[in-house]
Amino acid sequence: MTEGTTSAVETEAAASADESLVTRLEQEGDIAADYLEGLLDIADLDGDIDMDVEGDRALVSIVSDGNDRSLQRLVGQDGEVLEALQELTRLAVHRETGERSRLMLDIAGFRARKREELAALGAKAAEQAKSTGEQVKLRPMTPFERKVVHDAVAAAGLRSESEGEEPERCVVVLPV
Repeated sequence: MTEGTTSAVETEAAASADESLVTRLEQEGDIAADYLEGLLDIADLDGDIDMDVEGDRALVSIVSDGNDRSLQRLVGQDGEVLEALQELTRLAVHRETGERSRLMLDIAGFRARKREELAALGAKAAEQAKSTGEQVKLRPMTPFERKVVHDAVAAAGLRSESEGEEPERCVVVLPV
């Protein structure tokens, strides 16, 4: 076999693996949507379920029409209820598939807004570390929050690390 043939075979295998992953993540999204629709029915709440695949995880969102604030009860203070519902949804997916899920749940755009805020915080901390030459330690965050900040710091060209133990684990932005 020539090098070009091997590359074509490898490329085809990678494309097949990607399709398989997307199919599995779409299945996770379908299971999660069924579970969440049942939850919305029990709670007598109106909401539509949107599903997507981003990278290596399924994204499921519960959205409402207009200014309906009833879904805010499912978010809770600082997203605490949302975190619990995400874990329950992951467990429902695990029960059906037998595999651990990294599914991400958003309700009423809470995580999307939080992601924007955290990305800005990460960029600001990176700028501060660049200008002062000193490390910048941020407040304790959830794993989701830390991941968003790490990504923003990396996009700004710096490194960051997590330090401490849960629930006090935080991001430290390192200067160049």
